[in-house]
Amino acid sequence: MNVFGVVGWKNSGKTGLMERLVAEFVARGLTVSTLKHAHHSFDVDRPGKDSDRHRMAGAQQVMLSSANRWALMSELRGAPEPPLADLLEKLSPVDLVLIEGYKRDTHPKIEAHRQETGQPLIARDDGTIRAVASDEPLEGLSVPVLDLDDTKAIADLIVAELEL
Repeated sequence: MNVFGVVGWKNSGKTGLMERLVAEFVARGLTVSTLKHAHHSFDVDRPGKDSDRHRMAGAQQVMLSSANRWALMSELRGAPEPPLADLLEKLSPVDLVLIEGYKRDTHPKIEAHRQETGQPLIARDDGTIRAVASDEPLEGLSVPVLDLDDTKAIADLIVAELEL
């Protein structure tokens, strides 16, 4: 499976870039899935609904299904968070999986960077970052710097990197 990541500090434009890249790749005829890492507790369920009641009762996994979609929720119940590779194995085959986050993993990535965050570039110390998408010109990097809003150029770089 072809995997490429988007990393960056909070408010750097990761999610917007992911959204634009998915649309761009789908427009090019590719099948795309995404995986997003959350650093905080999150819930995709609604309190009081049947599926939430199943989870609260102690179910390890709860699957929801309808004519429009299905979803599988797995409760860790104190177990460690699964590694990225294990999560990727759970996805159906597609042409490309875009990953938001997981900056410490070894898959190829592009760093989203906005000047206003005031954060240092991750790319300076991370060899898995293949390019930086920024809203400001950057000097002294060993990787290409692309305009954060130039989705086509960023998608072209990913296509070239993965030989899609």
